[in-house]
Amino acid sequence: MADTWPEVLLGDVAAEITVGHVGPMATRYVPTGTPFLRSQNVRRLRLDLTDVKFIPPDFHAQLAKSRLRPGDVVIVRTGEPGACAVVPDELIDANCSDLVIVRPGEKLDARFLAYYVNEAAAHHVASHLVGAVQQHFNVGAARTLPMRLPPIEEQIEIAAVLGSLDDKIEQNRRTGSKLEGLARGVFKAWFVDFEPVKAKAAGATAFPGMPPETFATLPTRLTNSDLGPVPEGWEVKPLPEVIDFLEGPGIRNWQYTNSDEGTRFINIRCIKDRELDVLTANRVTDAEAYGKYKHFLLAPDDIVVSTSGTLGRFALVTNDDLPLMLNTSVIRMRPIEPFTTLPYLLEYIGSREFQLELETRASGSVQKNFGPMHLRQISLLVPPTMILKSHSSLVTPLLELGKALRAESRRLAALRDYLLPRLLSGRVRVNSVTCLPESMEVS
Repeated sequence: MADTWPEVLLGDVAAEITVGHVGPMATRYVPTGTPFLRSQNVRRLRLDLTDVKFIPPDFHAQLAKSRLRPGDVVIVRTGEPGACAVVPDELIDANCSDLVIVRPGEKLDARFLAYYVNEAAAHHVASHLVGAVQQHFNVGAARTLPMRLPPIEEQIEIAAVLGSLDDKIEQNRRTGSKLEGLARGVFKAWFVDFEPVKAKAAGATAFPGMPPETFATLPTRLTNSDLGPVPEGWEVKPLPEVIDFLEGPGIRNWQYTNSDEGTRFINIRCIKDRELDVLTANRVTDAEAYGKYKHFLLAPDDIVVSTSGTLGRFALVTNDDLPLMLNTSVIRMRPIEPFTTLPYLLEYIGSREFQLELETRASGSVQKNFGPMHLRQISLLVPPTMILKSHSSLVTPLLELGKALRAESRRLAALRDYLLPRLLSGRVRVNSVTCLPESMEVS
């Protein structure tokens, strides 16, 4: 049992604990080179390399102290102190900025350590933050992190059980990202670059993915519009005519239930990576939600968009998120048929064109924000109904598969979060993890 596991300090079982490079970096980044990890690249239990920076190989060689190897564990010092991940095998050579770097010793499994830091060490991290201006978690505090440490063989088994769940979640995330990329590519080809129209103008008799009867209705030339050249005969309409949008109310702190009862409402922090994370959302009473705020209740396939801070972050509401309602700094959008469809609207909101509209029209000197007033100034290309229906038929299966993958990942995450504290504390042993509550079972 866990009471037989010796209590050790991380510094006693780590081969090395150091810190990444501290200092100005903006002028040292290059388009390609050695990956250079920053705090924002370290998520809970995984690295997010979508916005990774690069440094020249010669500068990387100079920063020997912060050089990373596969199997190193990196811990965020500032921003979200304690977020922790393992450097994967495919990241053969990398460097990092202001991160705590732990190189495990022979008695410590890297993945077990990552799970331990993310789950069991939150109090230690929070109570050891230092700094007057910007608090951070330092190397000294990392060395004194206490751990109940099972034998290395059991650490590996625990990490394998939890890791199998996280590996599937990561696989789903990557597959979902590819599906989003496919849908984004179709939108750009059809409605931004107008490739089918240009192909027909060049003499083509068909276009990949587009039904022949739809291709036959396409014009063969572009004409000028308020949005620039668009296919002849396609309309440009003000956003309010094609999109139903609603801004959330301003719910005050004193209205929060501060309990697990009531109806959740979202704010900007709930919108992450095109998904909603509502587990930590605040609540109002059901009486208020279904009374004076009934108009702000969300429905499946609503799109919610952040209107302040990081403009244009968005997510698709699913059945698993409900019941849920809007709050301030978030706008709900729905397609108005037949002028637009859910797949068309979803890709438009995620497009560079919409993002540029927001950034251009947003107001505010300290923090940019936009609202219904700004949306009313935007116009949207409205293709003919047959084109929209063909696009929807092509993209909806990708959208539905993505939703199914996210739903499965949520179930897997719930199972992982159920097991995590129990395995790390020894209350549940690896050989008994099949004895789970029925609500935790994953298909």
